[in-house]
Amino acid sequence: MNVVVEGQNVESADGSIGDVLQKVLSGKKFKSVVACLVDGVLLDTSTNVPAEAAELVPVYADSPQGLEIIRHSTAHIMACAVQRLFPGTKVTIGPAIDTGFYYDFDAPRPFSSEDFEAIEAEMRKIVAERIPFVRTEMSREEAIAKFTAMEEPYKVEIISELPAETVSVYSCADFVDLCRGPHLPHTGFAVALKLLSVAGAYWRGSEKNRMLSRIYGTAFCDEKALKGYLTMLEEAKRRDHRKVGRELDFFTFHEDVAPGMVFWLPKGMLLRTILEDFWRKEHLKRGYELVQGPQLLRVETWQRSGHYDHYRENMYFSQIEEDAYGIKPMNCISHMLIYRNSLRSYRDLPQRYFELGVVHRHEKSGVLHGLLRVRQFTQDDAHILCAPEQLEGEILKVIELIRDLMHLFDFKYKVAISTRPEDSIGTDEAWELATNALVQAVEKADIPYEINEGDGAFYGPKIDVRLLDCIGREWQCSTIQVDFTLPDRFDLTYVGQDGERHRPVMVHRAIMGSVERFIGVLIEQYAGALPVWLAPVQARILTVTDTHNDAATALATALQQAGIRAEVDTRNEKLGFKVREAQVAKIPYILVIGDKEMEAGGANVRLRTGDNLGLQTADGIVAMIREDAQKPFQRGGMRYSFA
Repeated sequence: MNVVVEGQNVESADGSIGDVLQKVLSGKKFKSVVACLVDGVLLDTSTNVPAEAAELVPVYADSPQGLEIIRHSTAHIMACAVQRLFPGTKVTIGPAIDTGFYYDFDAPRPFSSEDFEAIEAEMRKIVAERIPFVRTEMSREEAIAKFTAMEEPYKVEIISELPAETVSVYSCADFVDLCRGPHLPHTGFAVALKLLSVAGAYWRGSEKNRMLSRIYGTAFCDEKALKGYLTMLEEAKRRDHRKVGRELDFFTFHEDVAPGMVFWLPKGMLLRTILEDFWRKEHLKRGYELVQGPQLLRVETWQRSGHYDHYRENMYFSQIEEDAYGIKPMNCISHMLIYRNSLRSYRDLPQRYFELGVVHRHEKSGVLHGLLRVRQFTQDDAHILCAPEQLEGEILKVIELIRDLMHLFDFKYKVAISTRPEDSIGTDEAWELATNALVQAVEKADIPYEINEGDGAFYGPKIDVRLLDCIGREWQCSTIQVDFTLPDRFDLTYVGQDGERHRPVMVHRAIMGSVERFIGVLIEQYAGALPVWLAPVQARILTVTDTHNDAATALATALQQAGIRAEVDTRNEKLGFKVREAQVAKIPYILVIGDKEMEAGGANVRLRTGDNLGLQTADGIVAMIREDAQKPFQRGGMRYSFA
């Protein structure tokens, strides 16, 4: 029997996949194969070639699939090391994740980062031994008996709930785990590994269950890739918005009184206000109308929309005079009710409603993360109600707005179209129309995209935009969702040219997504040194001695009257100290006034980067700051104006 390997016909005989691949691939190339796709199915290289196989596609260590296999196998290696070092530890689950892997352990005592050195050393011993991963298939009953004898209750619980009659287990030295595989040919492939952190995690995510120790780690195909990732992590720590935001006095949290909710400090609130005011003006310029809906709606309304059935675990509820209310997790219902306030004609369409709407979502405490994951946030939410024939044009306009925002902040981005999930509402016809509209618009906009099967909203498919920051991390940002279903549930209509009632289609869209998250991403993108137009304080004026205070105040007034956000530092401190403080505070322009500057009616201009531009007049400083603030807007369709 012949199979195809990289374009060559090879006699497969009765050998393993690895034996067949070795006939075709060079020694170096073969040594980087970690698994194989056999007619689209991932298999271990030790597996015998299936009789019906037509093609073998090697999976290399440096490919996305190969990296996932390395990380999953390294999770097994870590579990093996942990059980060797800490007898009595029970294992639960250990998947590969986007950034590496983790494994949850029920240990005699919680693990800490102090345990990492010993665990890593043991892992490296296992790697050096080049121990093969061996797959065994057995009946579910045999597997239950095996893991019961091993005193692994979590594995027994998982197996007992599996619908399959047979299961697979993998052994690696003295460690045995329930797993679908595939795995590395042997442990020697896991040469580049690192343990990163430890956290508590409830078994199956339920607070009713036992708290486990979750150890996170990462692994790569080689040391160079690992080193690059660890360098990126160090840079991410330096840019961490929680640290930088605290240093710049932007925001704070009080977990004892309002966990997952932000307290905005004056400078942070000013930053937020600048961004929101700019964003409102941008929407008005593009034909949106500003609206606002209430925070509470009767539960019956959420039942009608489908949110109660499909989203209530993420909602908060309240009782008012014996009536149940839901605190809004999104703004779409209010916008539909605003649309229904008047009889609409086809001439009135599209209706574009924009709201910086405060919403609340019940996030588990374990996933809260500074501004990036909160329970109360503001969504730059809009809903466009249009005739079906207007749909593609409206989607393209939203895409244009997304592009302009990405260009403004120098973000690269990725696009995915998410299709119908299992838990959804609406007809097949409506979902097909909505999905096709998104695909056609993205293709017309000439944007590369992926398909995320089954990841749409419960009421419609969506475009998801993930922006990439300056150190390569991805962040969920914009979304465009097409919805034929909710307009039907809320009986939204317009009068067409034929005089008959017709159903509009609704586009749900958010561009920044969450304002809080977007600000958090911006802080990390710029490491706190925000663009001049967005900086809460654009200029700080420093005096050398008290005799220069009046001149500093006069310059600050002149800058403020020109729309520049300026403040004065007249403290009786050494100039060098005040300059360093201004640089740490990421103030774009640091203006120093001494005798010479006072006589000239200007200031010595320093930048937060440390550059010294020398003596400048007040008019020159105004022109310089204005020009700097306008620079990011010169490459896109957006404009910024000073107040």
